[in-house]
Amino acid sequence: MEPAIKYRLIHQDKHTGARTGEIITPHGTFPTPMFMPVGTQATVKSIAPEELNEMGAGIILANTYHLWLQPGEDLVEQAGGLHKFMNWDKGILTDSGGFQVFSLAKHRDIEEEGVTFKDPSSGRTMFLSPEKAIQVENALGPDIMMSFDECPPYFETYDYIQKSVERTSRWAERGLKAHQNPSTQGLFGIVQGAGFKALRQQSARDLVSMDFPGYSVGGLSVGESKEEMNRVLEFTTPLLPENKPRYLMGVGTADSLIDGVIRGIDMFDCVLPTRIARNGTCMTSHGRLVVKNSQYARDFNPLDDNCDCYVCRNYTRAYIRHLIHVNETFGIRLTSYHNLYFLIHLMEDMREAIKNDQVLEFREMVFEQYGFNEENARNF
Repeated sequence: MEPAIKYRLIHQDKHTGARTGEIITPHGTFPTPMFMPVGTQATVKSIAPEELNEMGAGIILANTYHLWLQPGEDLVEQAGGLHKFMNWDKGILTDSGGFQVFSLAKHRDIEEEGVTFKDPSSGRTMFLSPEKAIQVENALGPDIMMSFDECPPYFETYDYIQKSVERTSRWAERGLKAHQNPSTQGLFGIVQGAGFKALRQQSARDLVSMDFPGYSVGGLSVGESKEEMNRVLEFTTPLLPENKPRYLMGVGTADSLIDGVIRGIDMFDCVLPTRIARNGTCMTSHGRLVVKNSQYARDFNPLDDNCDCYVCRNYTRAYIRHLIHVNETFGIRLTSYHNLYFLIHLMEDMREAIKNDQVLEFREMVFEQYGFNEENARNF
């Protein structure tokens, strides 16, 4: 049986682990490396599917946990799956809900069978197991699904993380057995192990032996430093098959995307660009710009003079600041559009740099422009 998801390597940078490729899904092919906008509730906040298409998004992410709670996977399945439900004809990836269970639910009980927890919004007692997560994802109908994994705190003890890794491997195996649609939906395994090299090796070894069509690196960008994340990626990514996609979960700053690609990552997702946009913060080629600040009240320049997005071609900082200050939703739409465009096109520029074997030069140029090579560097 042909796998639902295939990866084709196009070019490997001569000096780093960076590579360009393409991922073939039942809903089209997209180039890598790629940043994936997050549509938690089956919508990327304030952005229309047509706009995502226009800005070059090849795949978006939806959240299993939230869609399971509301409107429920049965309704989405009845609508014809997520693609029809939200009118998006390109790739969709769903996470398994594991991260939300471990990060949002304060009261939870982890057992071999699964996790019992209290839904923070309704107070209801819920139960999520590997089989249930896969059943929900099968019903939602994305192209790429995630295994149900345990997401322990990064700074837990070695013994705790070891037990967690072993459980995640057993849950991955159970998820594979429960998966109903391997020819139309690709299930990825998630490598865990916190900062422990031996445990990352153990996790990768277990999952690679199960022959998933793709692999995610989980348990990073959860409070550890960027240097620590890069250290872990350096010894984790080489453990994963070269002929399969590699996905770093929950990472969305420009520097982390570039450094992730250099270490062999193909796919990224994060709520960051739209979350900070709602607070009037914009990603630009010169660092973050807080457009709601008073210094932009009479600034008639675009958000970023190096950006050719719809927002930067048509609207000024002064206008966008005004919209944010009077709580007009159009202001949030403009900042959200710009931030997503910025990261998607940063990855487009990265693909060009890889093609020309100039990844390190590209990194240096971007970091220099941001002021990231200086003391007190501007935040990405």
